[in-house]
Amino acid sequence: MSIDLIVRFIFLIIFGIIGAFLSESLGSILQEIPPATAISFTIYRVLLTLIVGLLGFLIAPWISTKPTAAIRKRLTDVSARTLVYGLIGLIVGLVVAALLAYPLSILPDLFGSILPFIAALLFGYLGIILFVSRQKELQKVIRTFSKGGAAEEKEEGESSQGLRRILVDTSAIIDGRIADIAQTGFIPGRLLIPRFVLNELQYVSDSADDLRRQRGRRGMEVLSELQKDPSFPVTITDIDVEGIREVDERLVVLARQLSCPILTNDYNLNRVAELQGVSVLNINELANAVKAILLPGETLEMKIIQEGKEYGQGVGYMEDGTMVVVENGHKHIGKTIQITVSKVLQTAAGRMIFAKPDND
Repeated sequence: MSIDLIVRFIFLIIFGIIGAFLSESLGSILQEIPPATAISFTIYRVLLTLIVGLLGFLIAPWISTKPTAAIRKRLTDVSARTLVYGLIGLIVGLVVAALLAYPLSILPDLFGSILPFIAALLFGYLGIILFVSRQKELQKVIRTFSKGGAAEEKEEGESSQGLRRILVDTSAIIDGRIADIAQTGFIPGRLLIPRFVLNELQYVSDSADDLRRQRGRRGMEVLSELQKDPSFPVTITDIDVEGIREVDERLVVLARQLSCPILTNDYNLNRVAELQGVSVLNINELANAVKAILLPGETLEMKIIQEGKEYGQGVGYMEDGTMVVVENGHKHIGKTIQITVSKVLQTAAGRMIFAKPDND
């Protein structure tokens, strides 16, 4: 039996009892009407009890389970730090309202009884808003006083930067370049791999499709290589998000709770995370940023591999995968020739270089 049905039956009983009390109270009035009889009074009580009980059965989810689920989902999206600062703000606001309660209570009758309650609601709300919106500044103030000076605060900031946690997506592990990037030291922090990401990687490695299975096993090998490197910290954690099935959505919510970025090369996850205010470390963007920049007029050696789309063109590729289109290069297919860059074009798919053979 589901929790929703149990709550419905509980409300059926509670509202039925309420209906019985109401029917008894109103029945005494109806008995004074001349046509009233004991039988009609009994029927009236039974009908009113059933109607009120049925009403409770129908509206039970709307006043119990559904609001609770909505509040729970909302609290899941909020980080633990925000919840703590909101609680502190509520306490401070209620303390201020308590200090004002006595002066407000000595006001004339109506104001003296209502204003203390309004003040508690108002200052409690203002306290939550103030502490949540200024939590970063308050955290800096707390660190300054706890460390006893700006120099120690700077040292602690450098230490925390070194131990920065970075959530890793399945696509980044399967891609494989994360191991090479980690060895260069360009990832400042500890890689945090949730258990549900590891489960998804295991599911891919057990796929019936050969390509997916190979990619999954490559990801497992990359993860094993990262864990064997003592100079680079990798942690597999059981931290999870309840009530969410999609891996990407769980990663975004978890990143918001932990206030840490996501390492990925998944374009869709990148967009969703940015829309929700989560910082992303995209491997593809890093690869595009570190590609060699060639200017028109520079020369280099290039092996022509295939024909281009237009007549007479030849196509070659640089070591980083950048495509080079060589005019009149079709007659040099299979050869390594000296070329001169004529134009560099940046597109959404990446960088494209146009060149001409030097011997032409």
